[in-house]
Amino acid sequence: MKIFYLVDCNNFFVACEQVFNPTLVGKPVVVLSNNDGCVISRSQEVKDLGVSMGVPLFKIASLVKLHDIKVLSSNFSLYADMSARVMKTLASMAGGIEVYSIDEAFLFAPYTKDHEAYAREIRAVVKQYTGISVSLGIGPTKTLAKVANSYAKKHVDGLFSLTNTKVDEYLENFPVGDIWGVGYRYNKMLLSNRIKTAKDLKYADDAWVKKKMTIVGLKTVQELRGTPCLELVDQAPAKQTITVSRSFGKKVSEKRDMQEAVASHIISASQRLRKEKELASIVSVYIATSRFEETDRYYNTATVTLPVPTDYTPALLNAASVCLNAIFKQGYQYNKAGILLHDLVSKDHKQLNLFSQVPDRNEQELMKSFDKITGRFGKKGLSYAAAGLNQDWKSKRQKKSPHYTTNWRELLTVD
Repeated sequence: MKIFYLVDCNNFFVACEQVFNPTLVGKPVVVLSNNDGCVISRSQEVKDLGVSMGVPLFKIASLVKLHDIKVLSSNFSLYADMSARVMKTLASMAGGIEVYSIDEAFLFAPYTKDHEAYAREIRAVVKQYTGISVSLGIGPTKTLAKVANSYAKKHVDGLFSLTNTKVDEYLENFPVGDIWGVGYRYNKMLLSNRIKTAKDLKYADDAWVKKKMTIVGLKTVQELRGTPCLELVDQAPAKQTITVSRSFGKKVSEKRDMQEAVASHIISASQRLRKEKELASIVSVYIATSRFEETDRYYNTATVTLPVPTDYTPALLNAASVCLNAIFKQGYQYNKAGILLHDLVSKDHKQLNLFSQVPDRNEQELMKSFDKITGRFGKKGLSYAAAGLNQDWKSKRQKKSPHYTTNWRELLTVD
């Protein structure tokens, strides 16, 4: 019988911070979203205080003070690097891996009779190599592995198996709305039809499920019954869009500041393009005031189609500048800007038109050098003048930890 493992990093963003700052272990800690607005990761101590995910920081100010909760700004470059280390470790131990999110992955294990012993080995190795604790759910299908992982988080040893147990006993206590793939709309519909638990859905009529939830819902039911319908996806589907957007740390009214923000987003997006060996065919830019503004609200977007797909930053910057010039209006207090690179194509399958020139080798070498320098010394090591120097518009992250693993100047030091 094929066995799936769902590996989930516990309180991932907080855990990454604790790896490099052990004084945070065992303490109440939260990590905030951009602009230090809302809670996006909580230590178990904070969860026990009843703090919910996504709550604005100002709403828990009294709890922060009363329980001395450590508040940290998000450090996404650190979290992405730690995620890559975890996934690389998992891949070395599995017969197959599907990276589901920054802190989750499905594994297909080599043939083994003792699944729990193998899961304990995974937990130990990941902890040893990365410092991150993980929970493992084990099941004959991906959906049951997801359910098992929810129970694993509540177990001291961090693992739970639905392979050798009476599955219905656990499905009976599992809310239908918590099943993987059952969103808010389906949850509401199922509850109105007296289907409240995973066990209720497991024994629902197939024809009714297919009518109400399509073939996708029927696959979920089959998975709850122990019949695998969802295989591992070894390679994620190619992206069709890259998006970079940020809320500003303070309102922006000057065009120069907006130009710097848009340029900064383009530079980040173009580096992602080159890393993933893709080219962009279309560039879009949007700008917006706060949606909470009662008056003087403004939102607009513009798009430019490139002559040929490219990952050359200056060409993308020029296209973004054309977009911004078409939509920027003086007199507004903007709080957000974003860029989108559309219709991505593989760099290995670039098509030229009749008037296209052969790709400039100097341009390619320039981009390689740029990426190499910024990869070694960080974004401050080298940038484009268009992105500005001070960048006063940037998101507030006043409590951000150092880039321990991605910046030579911020490596952890031991006294």
